[in-house]
Amino acid sequence: MAIEVRPGTLFEDVRTIVGPKRPDANVCWCLSYRIPSKQNLELRGTARGDLVKELVRQDPPPGVLAYDGDEVVGWAAVHPRADTSFARNRKIPHVDDLDVWCVWCIRVRPGHRGQGISHHLLKGAVELARSYGAPAIEGYPVDNKGSKVDLTMAFVGTRKLFEDAGFVKAADTDSVLNGFPRVLMRLDLR
Repeated sequence: MAIEVRPGTLFEDVRTIVGPKRPDANVCWCLSYRIPSKQNLELRGTARGDLVKELVRQDPPPGVLAYDGDEVVGWAAVHPRADTSFARNRKIPHVDDLDVWCVWCIRVRPGHRGQGISHHLLKGAVELARSYGAPAIEGYPVDNKGSKVDLTMAFVGTRKLFEDAGFVKAADTDSVLNGFPRVLMRLDLR
């Protein structure tokens, strides 16, 4: 298996990974942390997909996609923190005033999990941030200490995943997900 990670500029491929089976369903579309809460709550049905269609045409794109050959198998949301709800999140601290990027969602398609694709996605997210001149990149995974994380909550990643990619713990947070504390993991890109 040769996984290739590319910028998330193809709407159909993004929809394959994060979109609902029914276009009018009110699911995340990986927008929960990308846009202000009020806007996120107001979007209904196809408006969510329409917004994602706009985001994939922007520069920088809203994330990266992983491919196994021609098949899209994963997604990682990555963007400047200033353009996300993490810019104002009271539970996730700011370590300093750098214009850092953050990665907040890593999703691998069923049937492709357990093959290391999340590692490729995180590496691709780092490379996208680096290519845009980000001074550092952060993630806010759970510190599960090896315990199983519920699949629906695994999208934030684990501390070990981030450590394996060279990130270091920069701070504790007041955020808890699936009973596990979230930590601020950071990688300096300078």
